[in-house]
Amino acid sequence: MENLFPYPLLPQMFIGFLFFLISLYLLRWQSIRHKSVAKSTSLPPPEVCEAWPILGHLHLIFGGLKPPHVTFSDLADKYGPIFIFRLGKYPALVVSHRDVIKELFATKDLVALTRPKFIQGKHLGYDGAMFGFSEYGLYWREIRKIVSVELLSAHRLQLLNHVRFSETETSIKELYKFWVDHRNKDTNDEFVLVEMNKWFGNLTLNIILRMVAGKRYYGLIDDKDEKASRRCQEALREVFRLTGLYVPSDLIPLLRWLDLGGYEKKMKAVSKEMDEIADSWVKEHREKRKISNGSPGTTTTTDHHGGRDFMDVMISLFEKADNAASYDADTIIKSTCINLIAGGSDTTSVALIWGLTLIMNNRQVLKKVQEELNHQVGGNRFVKESDVPNLPYLQAVVKETLRLYPPAALGGVREFTEDCTVGGYRVRKGTRLISNLWKLHRDPNVFDEPLKFKPERFLTGNNKDMDVKGQQFELIPFGSGRRICPGVTFGLQMLHLVLASALHAFEFSTPAGKPVDMTETAGLINHKATPLPLLVTPRLSPALYNV
Repeated sequence: MENLFPYPLLPQMFIGFLFFLISLYLLRWQSIRHKSVAKSTSLPPPEVCEAWPILGHLHLIFGGLKPPHVTFSDLADKYGPIFIFRLGKYPALVVSHRDVIKELFATKDLVALTRPKFIQGKHLGYDGAMFGFSEYGLYWREIRKIVSVELLSAHRLQLLNHVRFSETETSIKELYKFWVDHRNKDTNDEFVLVEMNKWFGNLTLNIILRMVAGKRYYGLIDDKDEKASRRCQEALREVFRLTGLYVPSDLIPLLRWLDLGGYEKKMKAVSKEMDEIADSWVKEHREKRKISNGSPGTTTTTDHHGGRDFMDVMISLFEKADNAASYDADTIIKSTCINLIAGGSDTTSVALIWGLTLIMNNRQVLKKVQEELNHQVGGNRFVKESDVPNLPYLQAVVKETLRLYPPAALGGVREFTEDCTVGGYRVRKGTRLISNLWKLHRDPNVFDEPLKFKPERFLTGNNKDMDVKGQQFELIPFGSGRRICPGVTFGLQMLHLVLASALHAFEFSTPAGKPVDMTETAGLINHKATPLPLLVTPRLSPALYNV
């Protein structure tokens, strides 16, 4: 027989090479099989039953009488602290346990850091330029850094503390003037009915407007400013309202051409109006900069305490640096400032309203807060920020308010950008992430009697040293991880100062002594559904309010 291998070494080489290929194949097959087995043992999270075609589970939140965070809380009791809920065509992972929250925000933050593309982000958010709506990436990181350093850092907030104090003091005096003008002198009735929602809203908006744009649009204004004030108020009110809505076309894209409810049309109109207002601010700032550049020794800011407003800082930054972003400088400046004004004023006002509501329904808490204020501040001056460290009970009241009623009860919706494992379950790329902070904060394993308003829980016991700054995952009203609210410090300063000032300067009572309604709304921000009209009378000497 003819030798098929004329060279003696070839048979051995061929057999060795064949064995090598077979070994590689077996190793690869084993690896694939191992991954397949591992993948199959990592099951998807439990999914809520009763999904409808196209709508998913939307009927459970839009068809019910409860706010979404309460509905999700009920579902967590049935399915566990991690489950899938279908928002139209989009699956959403709803989580409400501290261990899962910690896993997501402490170790796997990057896989769920971006925002879904909402209709609000396109129209109200300058097509993604507004950093609250923008996707995670270089642009978001740069704007976030500017905001954190140039407005919301401890140093900048200290430079602007006079704004918070002066606006709070002015609002206290304006409320006193309202009391003087409206009390019934014939009956010697010392109480006057005041809509506290409006008072808190005007005060917080004035503060953030001055810090961001050097403007003040509420309260005692000249007639020449009345038209501009009303225009800004109406536009911002619509921005607040539309930003907090669940828009049908966001969840069911097929409906977008119908524009059900006319939301997209309304967003386009208010976006144009708000852009014109912000554009006028930018032009005004640039004109002042031209004047100041020609006048040595002058500043470009409207305040006289060495702290420029944020819009002026941003204009300076973009004049000095090349803009490599996909948006022009004015778009970035306007969108960022509107984002800060809308986010900073609305959420702070909401927390103040819930705080005072809870206090009015728990009069023993009101008594303790005012006793602490009497002891630490006295009756000869108004509250200052420097008093807050000496008001531990007030701080506990604020913390307990944020625990029970976090302004963003479902956090900020995020989206997974890659497949991953969460809580031992397999989660697909594109799934949305909803953190039910309302449920998280009411965990009976963490908080004794979790449904009760008990500020004392933060003064003694296991919860004494717990804070709200995103590192203790049992209590994260401002969120956590890279996308935590950048205004944590500002928000806490505002809540402490404004609430303490109001309770120190005035006595409050409810009409006919009735409890305050606690109904919540169903928006992205956890607003109180009904107004907060309270009877008000001054506590301090009339000379202190001199207006």
